[in-house]
Amino acid sequence: MESVHSRRLGHGFACQYVKQRAMMMAMTPIDRGGQGALLDDVSKAIIEQLQQDGRRSYATIAQAVGLSEAAVRQRVQRLLKAGVIQIVAVTDPLQLGFPRQAMIGIRVEGDIELVAEKIEKFPEVDYVVITAGSFDLLVETVCEDDDHLLELLNDRIRAIPSVRSTETFVYLKLRKQTYTWGTR
Repeated sequence: MESVHSRRLGHGFACQYVKQRAMMMAMTPIDRGGQGALLDDVSKAIIEQLQQDGRRSYATIAQAVGLSEAAVRQRVQRLLKAGVIQIVAVTDPLQLGFPRQAMIGIRVEGDIELVAEKIEKFPEVDYVVITAGSFDLLVETVCEDDDHLLELLNDRIRAIPSVRSTETFVYLKLRKQTYTWGTR
């Protein structure tokens, strides 16, 4: 996006300004370099459509939100590029041979970020969050069996020098997992 640096106050300058202003208004806050994900109502509606069905066609979404298919495609690409959304296949670990899931609460001495960086590299770990409260980190794991979980805990997580203690919450039954919380 070029800015206009002209002292000319004639018709050409006014048209250029109006054209640039219209382009800026058509852009989402993501395009304008805004911090955070300040989204307009149309972008939020697109996200909600994809939360309901990540394979929904651009044409169907376009009809639901009142844009052209091309405009929806462009917005989705911008949302993906900005990291606002991901479109992935969500699998059932049980059906893929990973029956042991657990959440591990970790207490850390020293730099929490360094421990989080090490743990997030383990392939069994699918979720790492730094928290306030009785745990410094919460880590979700997906393992092949109890021996696999024990090896991860004992040989890798507890072997990190700054890890002070862990508490493991083994999943017995998953009752609800959803990605359709909307955009509020």
